[in-house]
Formats: sequence, structure tokens, C-alpha cells
Amino acid sequence: MSHPFFERHQKVLNGALSAIRSRTYWSAYPEIPSGKVYGETAKADGQAAFEAQLNKPFPLEQPGTIGRVGGEVSPYGKPLGISYPKPDLNVLLKAAKAASPAWSIADIDTRVGICLEILARLNKRSFEMSYAVMHTTGQAFMMAFQAGGPHAQDRGLEAVAYAYEEMKRIPEKVTWEKPGKGDSIKLEKKYRILPRGIGVVVGVSTFPTWNSYPAIFADLATGNAVIVKPHPGAILPLALTVAIARDVLREAGFDPNIVTLAADTKEEPITKQLVTNPDVCIVDFTGSSTFGEWIEANARQAVVFTEKAGVNPVIVDSVDDLKAVVRNLAFTISLYSGQMCTTSQNIYVPKNGIMAGGQRVSFDEFAKSLATGVDKLLGDNERALEILGAIQNDATIKRIERAPAEGGEVVLASKAIAHPLFPEARVRTPVLIKVRADQESVYQREMFGPIVYLVATESTEDGIARAARAAREKGAITCALYSTDPKVLANAEERLTGAGAAVSCNLVGDIYVNQSAAFSDFHVSGANPAGNATLTDAAFVANRFRVVQSRVPGPAPAAATK
Repeated sequence: MSHPFFERHQKVLNGALSAIRSRTYWSAYPEIPSGKVYGETAKADGQAAFEAQLNKPFPLEQPGTIGRVGGEVSPYGKPLGISYPKPDLNVLLKAAKAASPAWSIADIDTRVGICLEILARLNKRSFEMSYAVMHTTGQAFMMAFQAGGPHAQDRGLEAVAYAYEEMKRIPEKVTWEKPGKGDSIKLEKKYRILPRGIGVVVGVSTFPTWNSYPAIFADLATGNAVIVKPHPGAILPLALTVAIARDVLREAGFDPNIVTLAADTKEEPITKQLVTNPDVCIVDFTGSSTFGEWIEANARQAVVFTEKAGVNPVIVDSVDDLKAVVRNLAFTISLYSGQMCTTSQNIYVPKNGIMAGGQRVSFDEFAKSLATGVDKLLGDNERALEILGAIQNDATIKRIERAPAEGGEVVLASKAIAHPLFPEARVRTPVLIKVRADQESVYQREMFGPIVYLVATESTEDGIARAARAAREKGAITCALYSTDPKVLANAEERLTGAGAAVSCNLVGDIYVNQSAAFSDFHVSGANPAGNATLTDAAFVANRFRVVQSRVPGPAPAAATK
């Protein structure tokens, strides 16, 4: 008999299973923060719930608590004042290990049903989560609601669907019979899904839920306990997630220590100690290339999945409508102040210019058009604040300030924008810098944040070659191509996808290269240094469990009767 949670949410699971096979548009959780969908008082209730968490200990009881840690400061200016359990990692790991056996032998439908119930409860608290995400990441409210809530929940559901499908490929038991000259050989075989063990999910400061949910739910669905290690600057969204998961597990009759929180501070980090512990069998990491590579090199006892950094290119060859392209690129590089791993950084334009609507446009004219487009987009402060959000980390502010002196010519300077509700908010517009193609030490490195280089190449072919080489050597998650020549598009698409970068061609209007849709887009290819895993595909879930079989001889044929 299926678990009640599984029966309750089976329709949602079936929709997700259909979507990952068809790759067409589908979403389980509405992305519009409407009172008609979530309840007329949902926004006010969510804000009140968020504010009720401030300046007090977060209510989470788990083993191994040896004090309190915290220190989150909203990018909009004020400390959150929330403290979280400081863990004794040995005790926390011991508790996760003790909770694991019952979870590992639970049937697939039970585990998946519990995951679906956790996601459903997260969805109901999307407004509370949106304020938590907004005030830890700096995302503007609408983006925090969508990316931190429904879109993240969709990504978690996607991982559950892949896990369910991969595990259900394997029958629980079969009768195996091999014909022979005399009696056939018969065996009764059983197949057991064996989880790898404890998983650790290392969160990122900019998208704590969106990037973590695939790993959390892939681990849980495949029978592994999970220790969630949030970024010290963005703990609250994942603390809320852990608390909800523990409630559901407890109600379902399982030890809630299947999911625990391991919070730390920048001053006393615990990630290295945690991910290299012999009891940790799976590590998921999102963050910088430097630390991601350290984990890959040192967490030898674990299966490691990483999403790191890259240098995402745009290649401009020719366009039909320059204004439409400029509007699209201006929004792309401005959205969330360029703090998305999919945001374009290097825009390759032939130094002799491009054809736009049948007219020759020089490199400098293109650069000026883009600068004007950004200025126009962000000219209205209210609109600018909704697009830009705030800068999550002081290090990004310093990077923006440093960039103009490190090479190239500034086409558009970054400026601060005052926020009427949050006077101390860190809000900055993009800086655009022209560089020569031979200045690779300036632009062929990740410059996280609203920092964009316009690279004057010898030709479109030169730009394609440089972008493809950078993707192979430095990593790239996305690439945008603009050309009216099908041969140019085909050549660039083949070479950039061959270098592991997802390619988008001639985007204009309301679809942007830095957007990624659950159930359809594969986020990160795992085929270049930007990461070794994809959100989400079969490979992301299948290596989190193993299959072990047992077999016994089948019953002998019945004796013949006269």
C-alpha cells in the first residue's frame, strides 16, 4: 500500500515524470505571488512570519548543539540578528548515521511521498521564504519569491522525479529461469536499493534554495540522510527548509535527524572539516571555482557534485534589430546585478563592427548603444531597484570598484542607487568596459557581479574561438549568439556546445540567456570546468545509490502424477 503522502501528491509526481521526458513547459508551483493562488493574506502573513524570526534564536532542536552562531546582514542594510544551533559535527554525524537505517529501507513510494509533502509545505510558505531569500541574497522581492520559492521547488521536484524514475527502473524481485537440456535452472532474485550514506549539501549565498534543493531532494529520495551546510551569509532560507523537512519526517514516523543543519560563520568555517569526514559519502557544492576544486581534490571518500564558476560569453555577428538585441542584453547583464552564474560577462564584437538591419554599426557604436540601453533600462529608480536588487557581498562591491583600473576603457561607469525603503542597501548598476582581444588577463577570468567586458575581436570567427577556448579552460555555463547568417550560427553552436556551454541564439523580447527552466533546461553541462554535474539529469541522481541483489534457487518442478 502506498504511503498517504505519496497518494496525496501522486498527480504532481506524474506531471513531473511526464515533463522530464517531454522537456516541454510544465510547472507544479505557481510563480505569481497572487493572493488568488496563495491566499489573500499570504503575503502579509509571510512577511510577519519572517519578521518574527528576527533578533532571536531560530527554533531548531537537533543533537550536538554546543552554542549559537549567526551573523547574517541583509544586503538591504540591517543585521537579521538570528542565531542558529552551533553543531558538534561528530555528534551531528553520529545522529544522522543512527537515523539512516530506517530511512534507507523505507520503500521508494514512502520516501518520495515524504519529499513531495516537504515540497508542498515549502510552497505554502513561499512568501515567508521570499523575504528570507530577499534579505540574505539581495534579490528584489519578485525574484526572491520566484527563484527562492516556486522555481526552487520545481527544481527539487525535478530531482525527485529523476530519482523515482531511476529507482523504479529496477524491479524489486524477479523469477529468473534458464532453459537447459533437462530441468531448467530457476532462481528467485531480489534487488535492493542501497543508499550511499550521509550527504552534505553546501549552499551558496546568492541562490540558497534554487541551487540546494536538487541535491537535498535527490539525496532524500534515494534514501540518504542529509546535512545542510548553508553559506554563513544566507542561513535562514535553508534553516527554514530543514525545519519543515524535520516536521514532515517526524509526522511520518521517522527520525527527524535524517535532515539536519550545520551552520557556521566566516570566522570559524566548518565546511572543510565536514566534507572530508569519513562518514560523509556524498557532497554537493555550489560556489567559487577555487573552493569547488579544493573539495573535488580533497573529499576523496565521497561522490562529489559541483557547480562552480565560469566566464559566460556573448558573440555578436549580425542582427536584424539592434534595439531589440540591446534591450535584451541590457536586462541580461542588469538582472540581480549580474550575480547569477548564468549571467553573460564577455561580449565579443568584431572590431570592424557588425551589420544591423542592413547597416554597418561600428564596434564603438555598438558599445555606446549597449551603454545607452542599460542607462535607459535603469533610468527609472523604482524599476531599477526591482531589476538590480542589492549586492550580496562586500567583495563584489570591491570588485566593481577595482575593475576599471585593471585594464580597458570604461564605456559606462557603475553608480550607486539609493533605495527609499532601505537607505543602507548596496545597489549598483553595471560597469561596461571595452578591451582589446589580446587583453585576456583582464577579461578571461570570472568577475562576479555587474561587470561586463566588450571585447574587440579580429572577426566573428576570432570571437567564437576565444569564447570556446575560455569555456574549455575556464568554464562557461551559458553562451548567447547573435547572427543573421545560419552558417555562422551553426558553426558557433557546434563549437560552444562542444565546449560544454548551453547556447541561446538570437534572443530578444522576454526570454534571456541567464534564465533556466526546470523540467526543460539542463543547468550546467558538467562538460567544462564550470561544474561536474547537471541540474538535473539521470546522472545527478543515479550515483547516489547502488543496487545489491540476493538470489535463491526457485522451487523444483512439481512431480508428475499418473
